Amino acid sequence: MTRHRQTRAIVFKLMSASTSIMLAGILHLTPAANASTQPPADSVKVTLTEGTNMAVALSPDKQTIAMDLQGTIWVLPVTGGKARAITDALGDCRQPTWSPDGTQIAFQSYRDGYFHIWKVNRDGSGLRQLTSGIYHDREPYWSPDGASIAFSSDRSGNYDIWKIVLKSDSLVQLTDHPGSDYSPVFSTDGKSIAYVSERATAAGIYMGDSEGKHLLFVHSKEKLASPVWHPDGQHIIFNSFAAGISQLEMVKMGGGDWQTLSRDVEDVFPFRTAWLSPTEYLYTADGQIKLGRIGTSTAETIAFTAEVTLARDRYAPKKRDFDTAVSTPVQGIRGPVVSNSGKFVAFAALGDIWVLETGKSRPVQITNDVFIDIDPVWSPDDRWLAFTSDRNGNMDLWIREIKTGKEVCLLDAADNLKFPSWSADGSQIAFYQADPNAYSRSSLTVIDVKTQKVTTLYDGLFEASQPSWSNDGKYLVVSSLDPYSSRFREGISKFLVIPSDRSGARFASPVPGRSLATRGKNGPVISPDGKAIAYILDNVLWIVRVDARLNILGWPVQLTHELAENPSWTGDSKSIVFLATDKLKRVDVADGRIEPLNMEFNWEPQRPEGRLVIHAGKIFDGVSDKYTENADIVIEQNRIREIVPHQPGRKERVIDASRQTVIPGLFEMHTHQNAQLGEKGGRLWLAYGITSIREPGTDPYDALERKESWTSGKRLGPRSFFTGGHMEGNRIYYNRNTSNVAGAQLELELGRAATLGYDMIKTYVGLPDILQKRVTEFAHAHGLPVSSHEIYPAAGLGVDGVEHIGATSRRGYSPKLSAQNKSYQDVLALTAQSGIYMTPTISLHGGMNALISGDSLFFDHWQFQAFYAEKQKQELRSAAARARGSNKTYQNIEKTMVRLMRSGARLTPGTDSPIIPSGLSYHAELQSWVAAGLSPFETLRAATQWSARQAGAGDDLGAIQPGKLADIVIIDGDPLTQIKDLLNVKAVIKNGQYLDIKDLKEAK
Repeated sequence: MTRHRQTRAIVFKLMSASTSIMLAGILHLTPAANASTQPPADSVKVTLTEGTNMAVALSPDKQTIAMDLQGTIWVLPVTGGKARAITDALGDCRQPTWSPDGTQIAFQSYRDGYFHIWKVNRDGSGLRQLTSGIYHDREPYWSPDGASIAFSSDRSGNYDIWKIVLKSDSLVQLTDHPGSDYSPVFSTDGKSIAYVSERATAAGIYMGDSEGKHLLFVHSKEKLASPVWHPDGQHIIFNSFAAGISQLEMVKMGGGDWQTLSRDVEDVFPFRTAWLSPTEYLYTADGQIKLGRIGTSTAETIAFTAEVTLARDRYAPKKRDFDTAVSTPVQGIRGPVVSNSGKFVAFAALGDIWVLETGKSRPVQITNDVFIDIDPVWSPDDRWLAFTSDRNGNMDLWIREIKTGKEVCLLDAADNLKFPSWSADGSQIAFYQADPNAYSRSSLTVIDVKTQKVTTLYDGLFEASQPSWSNDGKYLVVSSLDPYSSRFREGISKFLVIPSDRSGARFASPVPGRSLATRGKNGPVISPDGKAIAYILDNVLWIVRVDARLNILGWPVQLTHELAENPSWTGDSKSIVFLATDKLKRVDVADGRIEPLNMEFNWEPQRPEGRLVIHAGKIFDGVSDKYTENADIVIEQNRIREIVPHQPGRKERVIDASRQTVIPGLFEMHTHQNAQLGEKGGRLWLAYGITSIREPGTDPYDALERKESWTSGKRLGPRSFFTGGHMEGNRIYYNRNTSNVAGAQLELELGRAATLGYDMIKTYVGLPDILQKRVTEFAHAHGLPVSSHEIYPAAGLGVDGVEHIGATSRRGYSPKLSAQNKSYQDVLALTAQSGIYMTPTISLHGGMNALISGDSLFFDHWQFQAFYAEKQKQELRSAAARARGSNKTYQNIEKTMVRLMRSGARLTPGTDSPIIPSGLSYHAELQSWVAAGLSPFETLRAATQWSARQAGAGDDLGAIQPGKLADIVIIDGDPLTQIKDLLNVKAVIKNGQYLDIKDLKEAK
């Protein structure tokens, strides 16, 4: 099929750009062995017959295919059959390319935590790393003469085309442009190179010759990928993707008709084709290796099988005591900060501000209300504390005079404020003001304390750390994300120095190539004398000397070997107070001496007394697809004692739900909460019938403050199952990501998980597989489930769950979901046969938009009216209107989810809120499951029993049965017939405490 694409793209014969060629130097070569181990006793063998986003390459003799399938390089005959692995599963090996003599295969691998170019002999021997360093090297392609390998790399500050000269192991840069250049390929004679470029002036496919001239070959607004020359040297074939359609295209050199080689119905993967002959080519699509022929619209399938062995780790889950009333030490200590005198430490805990006087053991409570008061900071004279509070609805800026207790709302803003910081002269307070139009972005803002004049210094900061002022007030410094390229979002956290006169800001780093700790209250913090900056790196406390302009002077000095958080200076610049995992300590900067600041500060869980009986018309117990009718649920304290036929005339307190349906409390299995959501955030969950939430990634001290406040009854909220920051690799994105490296730093992070009592550990997209293996072993030894964004080798390492059906991937494409939102047999088999849980979050991937765009009554429930501001309501309704017809491939996700469930996979509902609104999006998720084709029973079972099991609390939660905890929802309607009835919440029992609509609507 051919057609001329006048409206889609233009073929160019000119438009040149010069390039600079530079010698990058000699690389250190790191050998690695091809690991081979016997299958563990407790393992599962899975046969894969399809691949999701797999690439292939054809040997020069046209007899053997190299294939990357779920991060392993395999070889198989060109006619198909059984594939043989030539790399292990820990390298995330992708995009193979053959040497011209057919003896070796090069590929990109993430084995050391960066994508680098590796090669291996075709029999699996001789595995060798070719490039190294702190940069990503991707998409290798062997030159026809065998002398070099071209690849793309972000070594130059963005993605450009490079090559490695194999004889000398030297690097040569072939392009140098602000737009990302990638996916290079040599021409058949080796004299030219083609590649994809994202240049703003004209994106498309470019060609460069041996003289360094670069011509635009194809200009297109579509997303292009993986060009390859035709054997005749006169055509280029490549992949294009637009409007949900992925296709193979071929264009003749010098201009001519544009041929589409694939069919619109095919899900063509964005990788290079391989030519069997001038008319026959191999490509991957629809989960298969295909043989296409020019001039025909059909393709043959080359069938294969590949066997993987999945180790499944049986371990004893963490013991949780949901019944204790014993007083325990407070661990949710949020943002401790020492006064300038060094005599006091202020911090937030249990929703209020507290002050500890050094030398005394008991802190003094400074504020006392149901709202969230957080992030206290001292004025330079120690007279005032500034903090943020949601007393007026949003997080606003308040100041409190310590001596008199006088409080003033300094700024009541339309959007949330956070992280106040007092200037050295006490005249100004810097803080962040949330950008209502951009998720997690904010403006660095300054308010004059006397005049209350507000000035914006810097817009669009993405989840930056608490600002710190220079002693002369001329600069502020924050920790901010510096991406490596425009092609991928990841980077490292660095110092960002922002002049207060709004002149140009600049990045600086005490250790180039390494990311600072999570961007919250871990520094940078300037010393009061302006001569040093304190910060956290690799989980320990450092200082580095700076000049008056905050330029770094000399080498950093390490002050702790134990885990450190939240550093703050005393006014004399001689010592720093920090949080040593869960203990306050002070370190002397001069001699490194550390002393504890002992504190006796406990909290007690709330537990109701007496008996409560619910007379239920219908009971969905979380297990059976049939209701139990007209029964009494007898609750003693916080547990269900018995479920018996209704007995009239009981003397205990009886809740009449005889015309209603009673269900177990619902679980939200993927949310990232934060204090900025305010006190009402806890009530919102309960109002939607959600009595437990799972937070797979957050500031652990923020999460502990929530958990302790909700469990103690300080304020209303669900049960919280939490972890700390995402266990990430060298590069990070979110402020909550922890940049992990092997060794002491990783062990400190794992130690924190044990000390703070994490409920799970979340491994994120950039964590190398070999470190994920160590994290999983540690977690299971401590009874903790592990969740991952990855599906393999995670499923083979014993990981317990996988987050999202698609979402972010370090590769630029997902091994779980294609560009057309399709998953294939490898994903289904690995998920179902391994027994791991998946939280697909289909509401995030288009389900919520699909639902609200077709249901005008979706917002018609009391919770929406009670908990969402008018501005939010308007935004959601307008989003619904905009969403109509916007995601043309979302139905493929629905089909995949149903196939997963029918294959035996265990799915649990979650949303990734508050990216999409908390509570509301959860019900969109449940309704989306039913709209996709699952039954209300399957959906409710997943939302209760299965979720409780995945959270490690199946013995106590997830069902209405004798002995279980009394987490129960009373609703009007019949949710086993109509899933929307779950929104008709009339009352909630959480841990045995009865809460009606009035209780849930109002802060008390």
